[in-house]
Formats: sequence, structure tokens, C-alpha cells
Amino acid sequence: MSTAESTCLESGVSPPTKKSKLSATAGESPIATPPGAFCNSGTSDSNQLNNNMEVNGGNGLHEDQQNGSGRIDEGLYSRQLYVLGKEAMAKMAKSNVLVSGLGGLGVEIAKNICLGGVKSVTLHDTKKTSWSDLSTQFYLKKADIGQNRAEISLQQLSELNPYVRVDVITEPLTEALVGNKYQVVVIADRTGTVAELLQFSKFCHDNKIYFILAETRGVFSRLFCDFGEGFVVHDINGEQPVTAMIAAISNETSGVVSCLDETRHGLEDGDFVKFSEIVGMEGLNDAEPIKITVTGTDTFTIGDTTGFGQYENGGVVTQVKMPRQVDFKSLEESLQDPETIITDFAKMEHPQQLHLGFRALDKFIEEFNSLPRPWNKDDAEKLVSIANIINADDTGKSKVEKIDEKLLHLFSFVSAGNICPMNGFLGGVAAQEVMKACSGKFHPIKQWLYFDAVECLPQFNAEESLPSVDEADFSPSNSRYDGNIAVFGKIFHEKLANLKYFVVGAGAIGCELLKNFAMMGMATGDKGKLIVTDMDLIERSNLNRQFLFRSSDVGTAKSEAAARAIQVMNPSVNIEPQKNFVGPKTESIYTDEFFEQLDGVANALDNVEARIYMDRRCVYYRKPLLESGTLGTKGNTQVVLPYKTESYGSSQDPPERSIPMCTLRNFPNAIEHTLQWARDLFEGVFSDAAKSAAEYLNDTNFIQSTLRKPGAQPVQDLEAVKKCLVDERPHNIEDCVKWARFLWEDNFNNQIQQLLYNFPADQKTTSGQYFWSGPKRCPTTFEFGKEDNPFSIDFVYTAANLRAEMYGIPQLRDRSRIAELAMSVVVPLFEPKSGVRIAVTDAEALAMDGSSDKSEVEELLQSIPSVSSLQGVVITPLEFEKDVDENLHIDFIAAASNSRAANYKIQPADRFRTKLIAGRIIPAIATTTSVVAGLVALELYKVAMNCTNLDRYKNGFINLALPFFAFSEPIEAPKKKYYDTEWTLWDRFEVTGEKTLQEFMNYFRDEHDLHITMLSQGVCMLYSFFMAADKRQERMNLPLCEVVRRVSKFPQAPHVRALVFELCCNDKANEDVEVPYVRYVIPDSQLRQEEPMNH
Repeated sequence: MSTAESTCLESGVSPPTKKSKLSATAGESPIATPPGAFCNSGTSDSNQLNNNMEVNGGNGLHEDQQNGSGRIDEGLYSRQLYVLGKEAMAKMAKSNVLVSGLGGLGVEIAKNICLGGVKSVTLHDTKKTSWSDLSTQFYLKKADIGQNRAEISLQQLSELNPYVRVDVITEPLTEALVGNKYQVVVIADRTGTVAELLQFSKFCHDNKIYFILAETRGVFSRLFCDFGEGFVVHDINGEQPVTAMIAAISNETSGVVSCLDETRHGLEDGDFVKFSEIVGMEGLNDAEPIKITVTGTDTFTIGDTTGFGQYENGGVVTQVKMPRQVDFKSLEESLQDPETIITDFAKMEHPQQLHLGFRALDKFIEEFNSLPRPWNKDDAEKLVSIANIINADDTGKSKVEKIDEKLLHLFSFVSAGNICPMNGFLGGVAAQEVMKACSGKFHPIKQWLYFDAVECLPQFNAEESLPSVDEADFSPSNSRYDGNIAVFGKIFHEKLANLKYFVVGAGAIGCELLKNFAMMGMATGDKGKLIVTDMDLIERSNLNRQFLFRSSDVGTAKSEAAARAIQVMNPSVNIEPQKNFVGPKTESIYTDEFFEQLDGVANALDNVEARIYMDRRCVYYRKPLLESGTLGTKGNTQVVLPYKTESYGSSQDPPERSIPMCTLRNFPNAIEHTLQWARDLFEGVFSDAAKSAAEYLNDTNFIQSTLRKPGAQPVQDLEAVKKCLVDERPHNIEDCVKWARFLWEDNFNNQIQQLLYNFPADQKTTSGQYFWSGPKRCPTTFEFGKEDNPFSIDFVYTAANLRAEMYGIPQLRDRSRIAELAMSVVVPLFEPKSGVRIAVTDAEALAMDGSSDKSEVEELLQSIPSVSSLQGVVITPLEFEKDVDENLHIDFIAAASNSRAANYKIQPADRFRTKLIAGRIIPAIATTTSVVAGLVALELYKVAMNCTNLDRYKNGFINLALPFFAFSEPIEAPKKKYYDTEWTLWDRFEVTGEKTLQEFMNYFRDEHDLHITMLSQGVCMLYSFFMAADKRQERMNLPLCEVVRRVSKFPQAPHVRALVFELCCNDKANEDVEVPYVRYVIPDSQLRQEEPMNH
């Protein structure tokens, strides 16, 4: 299951310059800086800042990076590294960022940047904490009112990442203060006039300081990026470069490259590619990257190829990521000539309208020295009037053809509000832009982003005029929820406070959801409650994105740590942490009574199986479900509404392409193939075989259960037992080394020799083509320990030590000694054998697997010693664990995969990529999580207000790398029909009262004109028209619950109050008809009959 505790330490007294600095290492005293050290620009001041940060290890990497080694803490950053890459992370680790304004938006941005791993984050703020800040600034409390927001937030933000230096500036932001100390400046809560902002942004533009302006106003937000002229993007999308195998290259002025037609090549017009391994046009192998034109799914042109000779065979084409230069305009230019990206294609006109609206708001603030009052029509009219004046004076792209006065009225009504979900969304987007600025990784926003969630407003209706509301319901009252109330009002806030929600998962998304819910005031009323469950314990790799947790929480339950952290943020939240798995085994905990009390469910899971299970539960109990997920910079959200929408399980992604069996066994052509083969090898020799042996030693029924297995499995399992306990059982580390050496020889020499004996390198097929062509790479053998395969010693070193661990033998972590022992092993000379069959296709492989020979099984049983003769033998299966570096699991897989890659002339993978692919790691980054959780919480507002119009809900799809945002109306639940009755997945037949099977069938015949042909409950067939007549008749007069007990041979669980039946029916025309399922409420008389029946 995808998965917090915050400590409140007193910060030191601020030095005379109003700049506080806190060591990134917990427990160290704040370091005072000499007066004036940061008030002037200049090299010496910049060096002083850098030196101070380096003293405290704030460079984002291990200390040895300062000496040039650049080693990144993969244990902490492992999931993020697979999003950004090491080069981008190294650049970020040299970047200093200033965030101005530590309100709700500023703290979101700073939090995400700290987690990301820049060199330093400077928190700038001149404002004191107010009541409205408590609505969204999760590090502020009631006791902090009147104190500087940045100083209060310093300790908490410093604890997020031990490698990031965090410090504070509390004096006014000036050009001299910034100097050349920062690579990026973010304005998240500006003070001063628009003219001062424009002057400051011009200073940043002229001095190549990347400038970001972020602002949220109620359910509206904007973001502006200026990365100067000539900004270089090194990787537009972060995707792995596309590779394809070549089938042919034409020799002509517009040479056509044809790829093997098994899959699409995946290239696009304008991409650059390079070639390798081509025979016959070898000059292309050394050519500079070539720009292509796509002509088909498996073809593209590369220009004149007449000078390269004739293509013969082979070759691989690989996409090359080329740098791209992006030029940015200054803020002043962009106000008049805006470039905006679309965030919602259903609201194409909103960016231009809101560009005008925010400019009008800036003018309103300067003119009246305040924001418009919440839901005050007079102030809204003033803002619209200002907008009309500005628009009349505009002449460029900023001029709006027709002002949407209704939209600007709503903008004015809520502009004094501040809600955590909107800050979470924009805070994630802004932090990702900071990372792009620091690293050149991914395409930045160019240049304005406007986003609104106007559909969240209870009073919003696209077809009606402005709502009439009681302004007093939205007025502030010195409450921590004033920012929320300014948008939604006190009456709706009371509804939020009394919601009961089940949050499934306390990982990255779960942490963000809980934070949003707490700051929204959910579950703070007498009837409200948040229940969060997660069976996982906190691991160090979680700390990079699951921001509620600290190092001291490692090893503790996620749900409990998250609950503690949330109650620090908002002590009024009623939250109950649980450590349960969600699934059929916990339905005695999550019963009918549990679900019936809920107002909804929010999933924060990391696997499809659990998501589908919770989706089915929500459909059954007819509860709203908020679903979400992330993959690197990509994210999605889905709203599931009872009776309205399809469910999560209604549509599924196509299954991942599996690697053909024969490709894995004999014909790999990509590193993914060798990595999967190596992972299978690990499971086979260290897990599966050891499990069979351990079960033989400990389970008296092992032989009987093994003999009942289908096909060749009995022979395979018994052979594994014999090898583990007799043939290959080691007694010391030397035996383990010998076994590992033989294992290497068999896999990377003997099997390859046999393969080449069966299919020689020059063999041709019946069509005259070489057998070793197309996707089949011709392998070669290697001599152990030679330089042409440097992975052989690594293989024996890791395999021998893992073997020793299996048998409880002390390991030998001396690579040189292992190498000496391995080189001394005498390996028998291998001679290929005739008559050995090797499958070329999966069909052949399946046919060869065959079944177990009875005499072979008997022979194996005779050769395995009795358990009594093996007293004292202990064998421990190794469960693959990717995140413990010292366990050698990934190291073994890397050595095995790269040895096999060397056999087949495939480019090897380093340990980093090996861990990603073999460990099936899901790349993750805090920015995406923040955005997705913000979008989920925005949808919760609509669910809580019982909004019935589907067009107000939004399913979201984002990719922060591109950047790309798209929203769609949830898909309506598909309707089906029998006779004149329409039904969806949300409908069912409700049957109450005790009924026999015959009465049940009569009920459907009489009440619904349906003839039941089959009736099942779970996997049990209770009735079918083709069932033996005597068996069918025996059941007809029994109560349904009794039929279930007899067929299933299990007692009814005491928590079950209803049974679910699936029906196959015919209508009166005797045609098959699809109907809903049946919920059969168990009669009281049957609830206590729980003894198993055997009939």
C-alpha cells in the first residue's frame, strides 16, 4: 500500500539583520551571521552564504560531493531520482532558491522544494501570522498569531531534508538583498505596488535570476515564469529515449529506415536519432544525430543515404534528446503580451479573462488598500469597473473582446479567501517550475498559467445569473477557518466539519490528502471523523515525498505517524489511525456498519488490485470514491459518484506487454529482457527452490500437495528439493563459491554453446534468411574472469554470499578472496550434445514443458533423504528486497543481467537502472503528489455539497514535465436494460425475508418475469439448468443460506449480513438477458447457523 510527525522546537533569537539560520542537522544551534552580510550584493557576500551552507552540509548531496565525487543519497532520493535523473539532481543540489511569502501557498512551494533537494531555501517574509493564515499554512498555530510566518516555519521546513539548508530573511525584499546569491526567486505572497514588482522582476530578468510569480485567490490562481533569454531545456519530457531494431534502410536521396514491424517505433517528426550495429552501412553508426521525418508507424526518412553503401542487416536506432532553447519575456512585457497555457479545454476563454481579472485586482488593492470583501456586490462592481477601464486601454493580446462579468464577479467574491487544495495544486506546479529552472529538466511553463475551480462554489451555476447570498455567512470571525469561510461560508463549513471519510493509504498522496482535509476543517465537528488505514511501516525512501514523516518515524506505522502530524497541524481534527490491509480478509473489520456510517472514501493506494477492491466496496455500499494516482510527473484523478458515474473498475488500462518466454530464455535483444531473466534467476535459485526445500523440511503434507500439481511442476519441485538438500547443499563458504562458479559457467557459457550448436551463427532459414537476424541477436561465450566480461566476478561474489545466507553459513564479503576461490575451481569441459531440443517459439516451449513422468517422480522421491535424517538442516528462502543495498539482491541481478547482456552484445545497465527495472519501482516526486491531492480535495468540496450536475465535476490528467493539464467530465454510468427497466452498475435487486431456492426462483419469475438459468454466490454454483436433476431437486426446498453453506462447505462469517448472488436469466421470449446482481439480506433465523455442513 502506498503510504508523520512534526516536532516543534524553539528557534534561536534572530540576529540584528533579521536573518535566522538553522542548521540542517537536528540539534545544532542556529548560526548567527555578521550584521550586513546579506544586505549588499557582491562576490564576498555570495561566498559567505555558500561557505556557511557548506559547513552545514546543505548542498543536497553527500559531503563527499564537495570533493568532486558527486554521490547522491539514493536511499533518500531513490524514487525522485527515477523522475529527474542524476544530472538534474546534481544541478539542483548547487542551486539556491528564495521563496518570498510564507503563507499557505509559500509554505507549499518551500515544502516541495526542500523535499526535492536543492542546495538551500531562503524563506523571506515580512508579514506576521494572522487568523486567515491558519486556514492554509499548516505549520502555523493559534499561538503564533502576531509572529513572523517565516521564522515560525523555519524549524519544520528544515526537518524535511537534512541536505537542504533553510534560512530566513524578515526585512523588505530588495535588489541589493537578493544580489547574485540565488538562482531562483519565487514571489508567493507579494507586498508593495505593481510598479515595485515590475522593477524587481526586471532586475531578475536582467541578471539571469529565474523569476516565478505565484498567487492564489480563493478558487482562482495564476503562475508566471520568466527564465530569461536563451534558457536551455536539456530534456523536454523526461521519457526514456525510444529505441527500435532496424529491418532495412534504402539507398536513395531520401533514405527510408524500416523498423521491425512487431511494435511501433514511437518516434515523432523532428526527432533526432543515432544508429548502431548496422552492417553494410557502417558509416551511419558513427554519424552525428540525424533529424528524421516520420512516414509511418514503422518507417521514417533520414535524408541522403547514397554515400553509405548498401544495407545488409542488423542495426538499432536510438532517439537522441537534443537541447532546446526557450526565450522568455519580462513580466512587464508579458502583462501586455501574454502567452498562456490551457489548463482546462472546457474553459478556453478563462485564461484571458483571468489575466484581466488579476490585473484589475492588483489595481483594486492599490486603490482601496484592501481586497474585495467576501461576496460583497459593491466591491465586485468596483473590480469589474476597473477591469473595463484596463481593457479599454489595452491594445495587444491582453485585450479581451467581451468581458465575462459573471466570472469576474465570482473572482471578486472569493479573492479574500484562501483554501488549502488550491495552494496544494499551485504549490506543486510552482515547485516543479523551480526544479526546471535549476536543472533544465522538462519544459517550463511559457509563461502564464491560470487555473480556476469555480465549479466548487456552492452558488455556481453556469446557466444562471449571479447568486444571491447572505454576505454575513462569509464574513471573518477570528477563526482558523476564515480563509475557507470567505469562499464557502459558515453553513457549508459546518457540513465539512461533520463529514466522515475513510482514507485508504497514508503514503505520499495520503499525507497530502490528510493535510488538505485537516486544513479544510473536515472532521472537526462533533459528528465528523477521518479514519486512515495503512499496513505499511515508514522507510527512509518515503521521507523524500511523504512530508508528514521524519527520520525518527522510520520503522513506525505510517497511519499513526500521519495522524500525529495532522493533529499538530489542526488539533480539532478527529482522526483514527488503523494498520489494516483492505481486502476480503478484513471485511470483518470493515463491515456493513462501518461503510454505512461513511460519507465517502478517498483512495491513496499504489496498486491496482487494492484500488479495484475499494472501488467494488464503494459501488456495493453506494459511497462516493475519490481516486487518484501518480507516475513520476504524471498524475490523474477520478470522481466516482453513486448512480451517476462509471466506477474505477469500469475501464482499465490495457495489460502491459509481456516478454515472450523464448525471448527471455534464448533470444534477448534488449536490456529489459536480460533484467527480467536475471530477476527470474534470483527467484528461481534463492526463493522458489529454497521454499520447496523448506516446505519439505517443515510441512508433512508437502509430498502429497506437490504430487497434485499439474504438468511438470511435481518433477520441477522435487528436483529443486533434491538439489537444495542433496546434490548442491553447501557446508561452508567455499562450497557456496564453487556452486556460484558452476552456476555462472552453466548460464553464460554452456547454455550459449549449446544454443550455437543447435543454431550456428551462419545458419539460414528455409526462406534463405539468416536465423540470427531481425530481433534474434547471435550470442557469444566468455571465459570466466577475463576483462571482456567484468561482471563474472561480481556474479560469483553476490551468488555465493546469497547462497551462504540461505543456509545460515557465515558470508565472506571480501571480493578479492571470493575471486581467488572462484579462479581455483576446476570446471569440467562442456561438450554440446546432439538431440537437445531448444524452443524457438512460445508454442514449442509450452509443448516441451509437458507433464511429469511417473517413473521420474518415483526416482526423485527415492533419492531425497527422509526429513528425520536431515535434522539440523535449515534453509531460508530469500525474499527479494530492492531497497536494502547491503543485501546484494540488486547487485546479483545487475551482475547476472549484464553478463547475459555481454553474451548478446546488449548495452549493459548500471545499478541505478537495474534497480528501477528489476525492482519495478514506480518513479515518484513530491510536486506531482501535491498537485494531484489538491485536485482531489477540490472535488471533495463538490461531493460534500451533494452536487448533482456531472458537468461540474472534473477528472484530471496532468503531466508537469510537458507541462500538460486536461480535465474531463466524469463518464456517466453506462445504462443497460431488461424489458423496460434501465439499470447501471449501481443498481441491484434487494431481496429480504427467508426464502428457499424454489421460492427465490419463483420470486423472480412472478415479480420480474425472469427465468433464472444459473445462480452463483462467489465461486459457488448454487443452481444451473444443466445440473444433475437429483442434486437440483435436493436444493430446491432448502433455505438459500443453507444451500450456500452446503455448497461452499464453509460456515457463514458472523459479520456478514447479506449475500451477493449473480444471476443468469432468460426473458419471457427465452432469450438471455443481462440483469443486476442480487443483494440477499440474511434472515435473522439464519444468522446464527454458522457450523460447517458436509453433505
